[in-house]
Amino acid sequence: MVVLKVAEDIEAKIRRLRELGKVTAEPETPPVKPPTASAKKPPRRPRSISSIRERERRKRILIGASVLIIIILLISVGFYSYLQSRNTAKLKELRTSKINELNSYFSSYNFSNKNCAQKAFQFRDLALRQIQTANSIDELEGIDVKAYFDKAVQEYSECVREQERIAYEEQLNQTKQTKIKEIRAAFQPLLSMPLPDSLKAKVVSAMKTLESQIANAQTIEEVESISPDSYLLSLWRDYYFWKIDEIPGSEVVLERGSSKQLVSKSEAKAVLGAVTDYTELLQYNVHEVQYVEIALVLPRERITGGFLKPGDTVMFFAKNGTKGIYREIVNQGYVELVLLPTHAGQISASESQTQSSSSTSSTSTTYNENHATTYNPGSFQYSNGTTASDTYSNSQSASQSSSASYSYNVDLKEILKAIAAGKIQASDQAKQALENYGWKIIDLEQSSDILVLSPDTEFLIVVKVPSIFVPDILQNQQYLYIAKVST
Repeated sequence: MVVLKVAEDIEAKIRRLRELGKVTAEPETPPVKPPTASAKKPPRRPRSISSIRERERRKRILIGASVLIIIILLISVGFYSYLQSRNTAKLKELRTSKINELNSYFSSYNFSNKNCAQKAFQFRDLALRQIQTANSIDELEGIDVKAYFDKAVQEYSECVREQERIAYEEQLNQTKQTKIKEIRAAFQPLLSMPLPDSLKAKVVSAMKTLESQIANAQTIEEVESISPDSYLLSLWRDYYFWKIDEIPGSEVVLERGSSKQLVSKSEAKAVLGAVTDYTELLQYNVHEVQYVEIALVLPRERITGGFLKPGDTVMFFAKNGTKGIYREIVNQGYVELVLLPTHAGQISASESQTQSSSSTSSTSTTYNENHATTYNPGSFQYSNGTTASDTYSNSQSASQSSSASYSYNVDLKEILKAIAAGKIQASDQAKQALENYGWKIIDLEQSSDILVLSPDTEFLIVVKVPSIFVPDILQNQQYLYIAKVST
């Protein structure tokens, strides 16, 4: 600053000297009227010596002043050039330092977002232009590089946050749209069912409620937390209950996968009401009970020994292959008819009888008689006696024997054919005698504990079951077991 002031003083002095030289070199002359056309030039008067000397003196003064001025100017210019070169070097050094400081700040920060980085670099470019166009040290020193960097970081951060906000809103809106599509897709199977008007209105209302919750959600987490499961569980349960009530009768078939059960309506509602997940509830199907009768030929060992009667309640079990596990395929059916095999109506009987009798009788009689007399005359003893014995015997025997035998062979199926054809006499008596013949054989086995028919004897059994079970029964007939339900 001092150097600049000195240079300005020198320039002021030079200007003053220039003005002074002009005043000395140009004497004051009275104004001369411009010559007219008619006027003539006055004749030139001869100059005096004094005037010539004065003129010469003035010239010398002017020359000396000019030389002095030139010297002063050269000194001033040299000094000014020195000052200028010194200031220029300092200015360049300070400018380089400012640029390095600016680059250091901006290189230390990670402007990874390219879109927002352009906004930050605008402040860097602005600061760089100010540094490069600054003409004085004071102007350079007045440039706050850190302030430009802080402003760039602030602008960058705001831009990043704004872009993140916009991206989050786009993601939030996309999440909402996806969630609404999921909700509608989840409700579509239920809406496609033949619902009564009241239940359909309830389903639509629940779906609109969920869509409203999604639209009002403020965060992605809030959107994702909205679940239709509880609504669908309740609505699907209402649909199943309504369908059960619409089925005629008191029983329904409840199916889940490959498992089917004949249950009462109250039992079906209890099972469905206990389910806590609607996806599990959708695995169930409710069917109307349509009874049909089918005939099966099975060995008696697989039909409870054949000890079945019309009206008995039975269950069916089967397994897949010889090494499979037995499983229940029908939980309830009814016996309509059981027919014994052909050889059970073939009667072959033989009987023999022998009778014998014998009798034996005998009699025997024995007679004994004794007489004795004793005399004692003095010391002499005299005795006399007699003995007599008689025996009589008689015996008699008789025997008798008799024997008889007979056999017969009857084919009952031929008798039944003859009765049906009217080719037998007293058919009514014969039919009455043959009634329940088969059951009497089975009953006699039970009462006598004697097995008459072998375990592999095949019976024809007619059962009544819901129609939905028939395919399972027929497919598993080779490994089918019929169990009687005990009461």
